[in-house]
Amino acid sequence: MSEYKVVALYKFVSLPDYKELQEPILYFCKERDIKGSLLLAEEGINGTVAGRPQAIDELVDYLERGNQFKGRFKNAEIKFSDASDMPFLRMKVKLKKEIVTLRAPEADPSKQVGTYVEPEDWNDIISDEEMVVLDTRNDYEVAIGTFKNALDPKTDSFTEFKDYVAENLDPGKNKKVAMFCTGGIRCEKASSYMLAQGFEEVYHLKGGILKYLEEMPEEKSMWDGECFVFDERVSVGHGLREGNLSLCRACRYPLTEEDQQHPKFIEGQQCHHCADKISERSRARAAEREKQIRLAAERGQAHIGDEAEEFARKNKERMKQLRKEQRELNRKMAEKAKQA
Repeated sequence: MSEYKVVALYKFVSLPDYKELQEPILYFCKERDIKGSLLLAEEGINGTVAGRPQAIDELVDYLERGNQFKGRFKNAEIKFSDASDMPFLRMKVKLKKEIVTLRAPEADPSKQVGTYVEPEDWNDIISDEEMVVLDTRNDYEVAIGTFKNALDPKTDSFTEFKDYVAENLDPGKNKKVAMFCTGGIRCEKASSYMLAQGFEEVYHLKGGILKYLEEMPEEKSMWDGECFVFDERVSVGHGLREGNLSLCRACRYPLTEEDQQHPKFIEGQQCHHCADKISERSRARAAEREKQIRLAAERGQAHIGDEAEEFARKNKERMKQLRKEQRELNRKMAEKAKQA
């Protein structure tokens, strides 16, 4: 068995009280040494975390049954995988305007979404000659793997997806559109947007690439390459086995072994994708980050960011106490001055 269990989850659901849920979830995770990142917004929850298998099972049960959640996280899209090492550095629960940023109010998955396609039916869908197959991920993700015959929008961020649709697709001509993404959340929101733009038949891969790679036998697969994941594993392949890529600490671009042989590659500082673009300051920060991660791994401890976070918290409390003591001292001196 792998030492760590990873869970990726999301659900579009109305959470008007999302700010009140931040602290309970963060406390629950930290108590069990769970690390990763969860996003909360009025439109739902999204994120990936890792921990010991029992801790992750407890977290899923807590989200589904916890009184403060009122059953709103039941039937969330959940995918499990394994990791030999802890793939995250710290635990964060962030408050956001959107759990996946598109900046298109008309895209509301709680009101309308495209047709979900199970992994076992996906091959038939994308083999339809009339189907436009669209990868909704960003360019660096597409670069290491995608489905056969899929279109690459070449976006730097998901917000650019709207421009790609406006410039390249026509609801009058492109009658059938099938979309996919890493875990299903991005294309679910994209499908809602496409329907709002007048596209008639819109499909999206339920559970995303990760679910497909988990369930589809490799010999029947139409997937080429590896799938980028947003943690220290960098990528996974069929069966959700950890891939063979590393990550550029400066630009976060996934690198193959061939990329690491490039003359402009400097481990922990730059790769050929960013060597001519990043500043010396960014390069220095990347080198320091790589150093701290390596030292933390050697000590068997979390990344220094955790220690820094705790130091900042304690320092804030200390400064608050000093200001309080200073105000009290000023008050006493003022009283003495009046009495004199």
